[in-house]
Amino acid sequence: MTAPLTPPHEPPPDPFGFGNPPEPPDGGPVTPAEIRQAAVVALVSGVAGVLLGLMWLWLAPRVGLISDGKAVYLRNSEAEAAVGGDGTFILLALGFGAVAGILAFLVHRRGGVPLVFGLALGGVLGSLLAWGVGIWLGPGGDVVARAKEVGPKVPFDAPLELNMAAAAMLAWPIGAMITHLLCTALFGPRDPQPEPQLWPPVPPVPQAPSH
Repeated sequence: MTAPLTPPHEPPPDPFGFGNPPEPPDGGPVTPAEIRQAAVVALVSGVAGVLLGLMWLWLAPRVGLISDGKAVYLRNSEAEAAVGGDGTFILLALGFGAVAGILAFLVHRRGGVPLVFGLALGGVLGSLLAWGVGIWLGPGGDVVARAKEVGPKVPFDAPLELNMAAAAMLAWPIGAMITHLLCTALFGPRDPQPEPQLWPPVPPVPQAPSH
């Protein structure tokens, strides 16, 4: 009496490898360390929004206003300065996001989904803080009171504004996630390569019959 070469509960091996089930991918649940890393990244990015707000206040073009004693008018009819304020903020936010993505990759080479979420959340928080800092430290928002203060025919600066606030708030997180993704794809750790298989495959060695 001879025993089967393969256990009854397992299918026979496929010499060509087409019928074998795929191996489960590596990975596991989110660890507390990854959550802490994401929280630190979000906090640092949010605090960096103060610097973004100061740079926006410094580099954004000013919109000149002037009053005739009855109404307030644009000093120049062109609206390029108003659009330039939005463009300056978006470009600065993209740059801050790229720097945040590179630093996060250099510090945490094996960053996962929590780290990317921290970059996105920190980018939004930093952009909101930068917006508030620029408006708070910039020219006053009460244009009528400012016109009365300086007097007629005296030019003054309009308050900083974001006409495309939604796009401005998304520039930082988009720049951070894209930069981090590129760094991970180009310089991130690689998965180990599978060992080369012999071709043609070596048939299994038959076992001796058991009594």
